[in-house]
Amino acid sequence: MRIGVFDSGAGGLSVVKSLLERRLFDEIIYYGDTARVPYGTKDKNTIIRYSLEALEFFNNFDIDLLITACNTVSAYALKEMREASSYDIVGVIEAGIIDVENKLIDKDNLILVIATRATIASNRYQNELKDRGYNNIIGIQTGLFVPLVEEGLRDGAILNEVMHYYFKDLSQPKAIILGCTHFPLISNSIQNYFPIKPKMIHSGKAIVEYLEKIHNIKNESKNTNLKIFASDNVNGLRNIAKEWLTNYYTT
Repeated sequence: MRIGVFDSGAGGLSVVKSLLERRLFDEIIYYGDTARVPYGTKDKNTIIRYSLEALEFFNNFDIDLLITACNTVSAYALKEMREASSYDIVGVIEAGIIDVENKLIDKDNLILVIATRATIASNRYQNELKDRGYNNIIGIQTGLFVPLVEEGLRDGAILNEVMHYYFKDLSQPKAIILGCTHFPLISNSIQNYFPIKPKMIHSGKAIVEYLEKIHNIKNESKNTNLKIFASDNVNGLRNIAKEWLTNYYTT
């Protein structure tokens, strides 16, 4: 199978890493809209327009499936993308919700959703969790984490100060949904901030489980060919891929 993975920038590479580890596909076509990142600060209509324009890029490839690795796109544009596409499109939010249920988190425990401003404002995670009977959900926008990850500041004093800024008034969460694909790269730091380590809901791991269980996709590929494209500074994105996807991406 050949699949596409779409993100507003580099964050979706954390999803790609999980796909590569499980060897689910023969080829992955990754497209980052780096010329217009971040999407998390844009309005709904702009997000939908950018997402539909990304579909035009994937028309250059005969893909079997598209993953919208961007939580903001999954929150606002999934319906419109599916209507405009001839192949199936999977979003990370629905996979993340299922992963919460799979981890058997008590429905009265505190679940913290951290994401960009647009994803939090969409209330997609909060509403879908409430529809499934979860009663104690807090969503906060943590957009400052995104540039820290891209600058390589994934631990240390600056990240600790930002975490304190966001989390200082929070109660102890039982689980944290990483509602942005940049956040898995600082997952350990976020988890260790709290006295009792919460369960972490990771978009990449969740989407792999979703594809295996819901779409019945098996890990039958011996090697996965990864091709990376971008709307701007593709070499910069490929250099990030070399760093994040060590042992999987070298060219």
